[in-house]
Amino acid sequence: MNKFKKLIPKLNKQTILKINQTLKSFELLNQKNNLYWFNELCFCILTANSKAETAIKIQIEMHPDGFLKKTSTEIAMTIRKYGHRFHNTKARFILYARKYMAIKTILQKQPLETHRIFLVKNIKGLGYKEASHFLRNVGYSNVAIIDRHILKFMLQNKLISQIPKTITPKKYLEYENILKNFDIPLNKLDLIIWAKMTGKVLK
Repeated sequence: MNKFKKLIPKLNKQTILKINQTLKSFELLNQKNNLYWFNELCFCILTANSKAETAIKIQIEMHPDGFLKKTSTEIAMTIRKYGHRFHNTKARFILYARKYMAIKTILQKQPLETHRIFLVKNIKGLGYKEASHFLRNVGYSNVAIIDRHILKFMLQNKLISQIPKTITPKKYLEYENILKNFDIPLNKLDLIIWAKMTGKVLK
């Protein structure tokens, strides 16, 4: 048996069902058009330096086309309404991202292995973690979201020796490769670890 598989957290049936439903929602979003992919891209811009729950609330209010149609001031006001930090900066990032409103079409014209690098280089406010989050949410199964919960899990299981203050792209890929040893799709593994560490299943 793969020694990494022994480390996979055990979850109750209700949590497993929720994880499977969430994975199904990613598959469905993969089939949606540019509008929905752009909406998800903006959600991931909002998750940087903030709680996912807060970004979800903002996304619900803006759905489906608010990020495309509202002014910078309107977007900033909505972000601020939910207590999100850096509301003006995030609004500017979202307006800048409109250059890539056809994000699904843009990515599909490029080699699969370049998609995350393209996002990091071209979308303001996205690092490797946020770019991976976006790709996972629109149906990619082979990218990991290396956040503090995943790092804590890795530390507890002696997969890493310490939690770094910052993660370089090289180190990010190193951690991602460690998680690949679990021999389970990274999108599913992420949800399992998150559920174990937080008691929640979020996209």
